Amino acid sequence: MRILVCEDQPDLRRALARTLEGSGFAVDQAEDGMEALKYGIAEPYDAIVLDLGLPQIDGMSVLHRWREEGCHTPVLILTARSRWSDKLAGFNAGADDFVTKPFEMEEVVLRLRALIRRSAGQSSPVLTCGPIKLYTSEGRVVDQGMPVDLTPQEFRIFTYLMHHPNRIISRQTLAQHVYDRHSERESNVIDVLISRIRRKLSANVIQTVRGQGYRLTPPRG
Repeated sequence: MRILVCEDQPDLRRALARTLEGSGFAVDQAEDGMEALKYGIAEPYDAIVLDLGLPQIDGMSVLHRWREEGCHTPVLILTARSRWSDKLAGFNAGADDFVTKPFEMEEVVLRLRALIRRSAGQSSPVLTCGPIKLYTSEGRVVDQGMPVDLTPQEFRIFTYLMHHPNRIISRQTLAQHVYDRHSERESNVIDVLISRIRRKLSANVIQTVRGQGYRLTPPRG
């Protein structure tokens, strides 16, 4: 899963990025409203963290533009404003959730995971495919009751598939949600990572659809 963090305070932005990366996300950063606007429209993020006090273009204006341009990515707003009227304006602009500064980093992670889950149409915090469970709030995968040790890239791929079961997901789409914008996105690497994930699972839940990509389905029988 891939996140865009839009925050003009360098220390806070980098701290958020480190926390999110440590929680299994690929992270891009924007330090002003111009960058935020451009990245949010051009890249397929799973969720966006947006500070309202961005320079050049303020966060509320950026959010309005994203929604006008057809960007439906879930947006978590960071704000020092605690008044209900300010939050109401944000929700009316298209925000999905708020966190008021100061905040705990773990709260941002939990709220983002919930936003991504709901955006994918998943109501339960525990996603299941045969004997395999993804505990979305905790960011861990369990197979037949035992933890599965996945690398960060493997975890992002498997998490994306678990959020979109029974759908054919192309290699390009997986690459877009596994790597940040500075990384090389070679489709053959996705094949290698899928093979590694399969070897770590007790059931063959990831099908290869020739010429199209991969699909997560429960095992037969």
